[in-house]
Amino acid sequence: MAVLAWLLIPLFAAIGAAIWGSWVARDRTVGDIAELNGYARFRDAMEKAETRSDPV
Repeated sequence: MAVLAWLLIPLFAAIGAAIWGSWVARDRTVGDIAELNGYARFRDAMEKAETRSDPV
C-alpha cells in the first residue's frame, strides 16, 4: 500500500501542474482590451479637465 501512495503522489503533482499550466497559458486579451479602453477614457477625461480649468 505504501508503494501505491508513493506512485500516486507524483501522479497528483503532474495533474496539478497540468491544471496550473493551462490556467497560466489561458488567453486573457479580452481583459486587456477593456483595461486599455478604460485607460483611454481616463486620459480623455484628464485632458478635458485641463482645458476647462480657469486660473484664479
